[in-house]
Amino acid sequence: MQVAIQGIRGCFHQIAAFKYFGEREAIDAVECHTFPQLFRSFQKRPDYYGVMAIENTVAGTILPNYAMLRNSEMNIIGEVYLRIQHHLLSIDGQSVEDIQEVHSHPMAILQCQSFLDKHHHLRSVETIDTAWSAKELSEKRPRGRAAIASSLAADYYKLNIVAEGIETNKRNFTRFLVLQHKEFTKSPAKAPTKASLCFHLAHEVGSLAKTLTILSEHGINLTKIQSLPVVGKAWEYFFHLDIEFEDYDGYRKTLEVIQPYINELQILGEYHRGIKHRTI
Repeated sequence: MQVAIQGIRGCFHQIAAFKYFGEREAIDAVECHTFPQLFRSFQKRPDYYGVMAIENTVAGTILPNYAMLRNSEMNIIGEVYLRIQHHLLSIDGQSVEDIQEVHSHPMAILQCQSFLDKHHHLRSVETIDTAWSAKELSEKRPRGRAAIASSLAADYYKLNIVAEGIETNKRNFTRFLVLQHKEFTKSPAKAPTKASLCFHLAHEVGSLAKTLTILSEHGINLTKIQSLPVVGKAWEYFFHLDIEFEDYDGYRKTLEVIQPYINELQILGEYHRGIKHRTI
């Protein structure tokens, strides 16, 4: 099974892929350095699966990914909620006191700022990826340097975990979407319990309020709403919604009811809701 991920082996996207698909040995990660590259990979190989981060409880929503998804031929077939645990990794024989530089992605550095503040001698160096920082450290093996990355990266690149769980917020979770090309997407064996929708509102006062009221009255639980500008149309917006439901047929009928109030409805995916871990 080939799964396109943003990052290289040992990154959190790969951990999310393992969590969703199960068997680690059955997954061949297709490394993509950027999210646009991830989407381009499906143009060459539409039979790929994909895993893409969409939001984080600390950093918020990755807005460009919504637009890329909306304009692609990809379907959301699932989701994964992953707790993000950062570790300080180094080569053999080093302690925190021996390290002068810490390399990692800017977001990982930001999420570990309290740890870095406690160790004033550590200088942060921003890189393109957490796992890439670990790989470079493993290959060059410079003394006095460490990387912030996952335990999977430590395993892959044979690095020591000098300090575990150095993230400031222990309730740091990322939601990942699991993608598949529409050409290969099959209907799930069991009725979906969640959907991701996108629409452009009609030019009518109160149309958003009416739409949300209809969803509520029909037992639809709105879990997220995100607006993005319509390119070329000043002050007009696309709305991305994540909704949950127990009655699939009722949900489909509700979509018919809201049609008069919205334009350009896209169903980006119908899938089973992921398990949210609210505690650690």
